[in-house]
Amino acid sequence: MDNKKHLPAFERLLDVMDELREKCPWDREQTIDSLRTLSIEETYELSDAIIRGDFNDIKKELGDLLLHIIFYSKIAVEQEKFDISDVVNTLCDKLIYRHPHVFGEVEADSSGEVIKNWEQLKIKEKDGNKTVLSGVPASLPALIKAGRIQDKVAAVGFDWEQKEQVWDKFEEEKQELLHEINEMDEYRMEAEFGDLLFSMVNAARLYGINPETALERTNRKFISRFTYLENKTIRQGRSLKSMTLDEMNEIWEEAKQHDE
Repeated sequence: MDNKKHLPAFERLLDVMDELREKCPWDREQTIDSLRTLSIEETYELSDAIIRGDFNDIKKELGDLLLHIIFYSKIAVEQEKFDISDVVNTLCDKLIYRHPHVFGEVEADSSGEVIKNWEQLKIKEKDGNKTVLSGVPASLPALIKAGRIQDKVAAVGFDWEQKEQVWDKFEEEKQELLHEINEMDEYRMEAEFGDLLFSMVNAARLYGINPETALERTNRKFISRFTYLENKTIRQGRSLKSMTLDEMNEIWEEAKQHDE
């Protein structure tokens, strides 16, 4: 990587941020609190570009996120808390500390060993997390949070001996859910459905599947097929409400062929 090429671009961004903060009324009014929701939105936009595989949009969205990092750091400078160099150096120190197999004498021959070492080192850090799960952000979406919880506990050895064992757990949770459905206990149904979903997220982890990405791709596939169904009925002068399920399924099958 040609750092001599990148440093001037980074310096230019810092200069632009200084100008915006000084001369733009909107930028001048922003606080870390007002930027927070915008940062979340930008993160989702980056995620969307990644799922679409659009590298041009990925480049743009990475830029938007980088702007927010610079923005937060600029505000911190004004409040005499820290600056961007502190952010970068703190990150470098953390990366070096958590990669002793690169910068130290520890050996790690697989990504699994790297992850296990990473989680254990995080717990040992002076200013780090004191328990395995304390580092999981409370505000994470539930599906992503479930995955992070399982990643972390697995990294310290709380995991199945064989990944196939997860399907026994899945069947157990499924039967418990069906029991509560038969009992019509809404509270217990919700609890057991959560357990079943948690076991599915665990299965995804064990088989190397990202559940968030998998579900989002299914969402997009469903939207595409249903839009095909809806558009075709409109062209035929028909209404979905007046059609039978068999009639809709016939067009749905066309939509599936159209996707392939």
